[in-house]
Amino acid sequence: MRAEALAAHDIESLRADDGLTRITDFAAALCAAPVALVNIVEEHRQSFMARTGYDAPEGPVETSFCAVAMLEHDIMVVPDATRDPRFADNPQVIDVPFIRFYAGAPLVSDEGVPLGSLCVIDTVPREGLTPLQRQGLATLAEAVMARLRDSRDAAAWRETQNASHRALSESHNRFRVLADAMPQMVWSTLPDGYHDYYNARWYEFTGMPEGSTDGEEWNGMFHPDDREPAWASWQRSLETGDPYQIEYRLRRADGDYRWTLGRALPLRDESGAIVRWFGTCTDIHEQKLASEQREIVAQELSHRIKNIFAVIAGLVGFAARAKPELAGVAEDLRERINALGRAHDFVRPHSAQSRPLAAQNSLIGLLGELFRPYQASEAGRITVTGPDVDIDDRSATPLALLFHELATNATKYGALRNDDGRITIDITGEDETIALLWTEIGGPPITAPTTAGFGSQLMEMSAVRQLGGKVTRDWRPEGLAVEIAIPRSAFSRG
Repeated sequence: MRAEALAAHDIESLRADDGLTRITDFAAALCAAPVALVNIVEEHRQSFMARTGYDAPEGPVETSFCAVAMLEHDIMVVPDATRDPRFADNPQVIDVPFIRFYAGAPLVSDEGVPLGSLCVIDTVPREGLTPLQRQGLATLAEAVMARLRDSRDAAAWRETQNASHRALSESHNRFRVLADAMPQMVWSTLPDGYHDYYNARWYEFTGMPEGSTDGEEWNGMFHPDDREPAWASWQRSLETGDPYQIEYRLRRADGDYRWTLGRALPLRDESGAIVRWFGTCTDIHEQKLASEQREIVAQELSHRIKNIFAVIAGLVGFAARAKPELAGVAEDLRERINALGRAHDFVRPHSAQSRPLAAQNSLIGLLGELFRPYQASEAGRITVTGPDVDIDDRSATPLALLFHELATNATKYGALRNDDGRITIDITGEDETIALLWTEIGGPPITAPTTAGFGSQLMEMSAVRQLGGKVTRDWRPEGLAVEIAIPRSAFSRG
C-alpha cells in the first residue's frame, strides 16, 4: 500500500524541487539547526527530496530516524540521541554525521499512509523545540504535503491524458487499418471541411504523393466540368450539416477520368455539434456507362414503338381514304391509337432533355398529357383535383384508353361540344380503392343511350378487365357523371 501511495505521488519528480528546498531552508533557520531534510522513506532507502546543510541525496532505511517519526501522530523530538535507547547504537549517532538532536514532523497522505517526515538535525544535544518552532515545523510539514498532493494530482492528470492519448491512438490505428482494407477510397475532414486524412486506396487510385491533396487540393482531382458543382455541393453540406452525395469524374493515376460516387456523413458530439466528417469515394464507372447504354437502348426502343403508333395511325388513315364510308370509324380508331401513343410517350424512359415536366409515375401528369388536345384555353376546360396516385407503364395504357374515350364522347355529345361546358375529375382514395369521379356540366342536354356502343365496351374492357375496377354511369340532365373505382394495387406494381 505504501509503495502504491509513493508511486501515486510521483516522488522522483520532486527531487531537488525548488519549492521543497525553500521549505528546508526556512525550517533550518526557524529551528536554528544546521540540517533540515524532506525525507521520503521507501522500502529499501530514505530519499532526501530536499536538503539544507546535508550533502548525501539518500541513505539506508535501517538507520532512518524518519522511519520512526513518520509513524507518530505528532512531531517526534529526540533531545539527545545518545541517551535514547532507540537510537543510541545507530551508526549515524556513533559516526558521521554524529546526530544528537532530532525533530521530525510526520508526512502522512490523505489516505493515512505514512510517507516520511520533515526533520531538523543538530550535532549537539538540545532541550527541544520552542512552541513557535513546533508550530512552524508543523505548518511547514503541511506545506510539504500540499506540494506532494500537487505532484500526485499532476501525475494522475498525466496518466489520464496518456491513457486518453493511448486510447485515441489505438482507435486511430484501428480506423486506419480498417480504412486501408476497404475497397473504397476513404477520407475525413475537420468540422470546417479541411481534408486531413485519406486512406491508402485514395493515394493508390490517384497516384498522388501522401499529403498532397490535403486542404482544398482535393478539388483539383476532379474533371474540370465537375469541380464547381462538387465544390458547391460540399459547401452546402458544410453549411447545413446535410449528408453529402454527388457523382463526379475523378482523375486516376494514369490520367483517365473515372465516374465516382462521393458520399460523406457528419460525426456529431453529444450537443449535436459536428466534430468531423467521414466520406467515401466509390468507383462506379462501369455501372455509369452501363446505365447510360441501357438508357440509350431504352430510348431507341421507345422511339421505335412511338413510330409504330404513328405508322399504324397512318395506315388507318390511308385505308379510310380508299373506303370513304369507313372514315368515321377510322378517325375514331386513329385517335385512340394517338392516345395510346401519348400514354406510352409519357411513361417511357427519357433523357434529362426529353423528360416531361410532370413526374412519370403521376396519374395527374398522365391525365394532363391526355387532355392537352382538348384544352381550349390556358385555364383549361378539364380540371383534375384530389391527391395524386402513382402509376406505371402497366396501368398507363388502359387508363389512356379509358379517359380518351370519355373525352372523345364529351367532345361529340357532352360538355366539350359547346364553348361553355366544363369537366372535373375528382380523385379520392380510400385504403385499398381509388375512386375517379368524372363530372360534366354546361353541355347540351343528354339522355342515356338505349344500347352500349363500342366505346362503352372499350371502357369496360379497360377499367374492369385490365384494371379490375368498376364503372358506374349517371346520365344526369346537366351532364354525364361517371364513377370509376379501381384497386390501388392496379395502378402501380410498387
